[in-house]
Amino acid sequence: MRPLTLTPQHLSLNTATLGPGASLHDAVQGCVKYGFGGIAPWRDKVAEIGLSQASRLIRDAGLQVSGLCRGGMFSAASRTEREKIRADNLRAIDEAAALDAACLVLVVGGLPAGSRDLDNARQQVEDGIADMLEHARMANVRLAIEPLHPMYAGDRACINTLAQALSLCERLGADVGIAADVYHIWWDPDIVTQLQRAANMQRLLAFHLSDWLVPTRHLLTDRGMPGDGVINLSHLCQTVADTGYQGLYEVEIFSAENWWRQPVDTTLSTLVTRLEHLNNTGDRHED
Repeated sequence: MRPLTLTPQHLSLNTATLGPGASLHDAVQGCVKYGFGGIAPWRDKVAEIGLSQASRLIRDAGLQVSGLCRGGMFSAASRTEREKIRADNLRAIDEAAALDAACLVLVVGGLPAGSRDLDNARQQVEDGIADMLEHARMANVRLAIEPLHPMYAGDRACINTLAQALSLCERLGADVGIAADVYHIWWDPDIVTQLQRAANMQRLLAFHLSDWLVPTRHLLTDRGMPGDGVINLSHLCQTVADTGYQGLYEVEIFSAENWWRQPVDTTLSTLVTRLEHLNNTGDRHED
């Protein structure tokens, strides 16, 4: 296979990378300035300016929407809660359709409050996705299950491996795929096989990038810029490219104590210089 050579045009900026203080306008402007091919907005950033304006802003900038974050959180203790969750997920599908997003990313939820029944939580997830499938099909929106690191099984996601997520996709049908976030799955000894399986099944809808820092100070908000951690990102990017993946490579860095405190230009210009860590097996970056 030909060695992978990613440029900024191959990247999508997940708006979370710029931190909670940055607006969707800031993110779009940054993408244009640094030549990114796409953007992945979070729903709260879309809501700040309204769906119509957000759609127009992104479209006028010539950016693809690699995914909308997020739907999901299906597991709940009561029927009333589950009905509210279902209504929100249907709205999320409509938002993804209006933005012409490649997928709606689903963070599926963990254990309902007061529960220790993990099997029941996983069944609620499957039932919840199945219940929104018809609406997604009508809107021409594909749903992307994002398996999260096992540390989140209790509260954020009871689907924790690519193998789990792909088996769930097989049961649900052709309109459901996966969002593979390396931060959550890099540790999995079966990762290459499962990424290949996802591609063969045409289920790899999104691919998210960041790095795992050692030590990690906070398991949610201390992700690293490519090259600052221990993930072999170039190997995983090459693996995905070799499967025939044609989507954007989405950068999603939660970094409360570092990158969220930096100016947008600093974060994005640094990211562009770190493309070398996605394209080859360069050593860990040292500032």
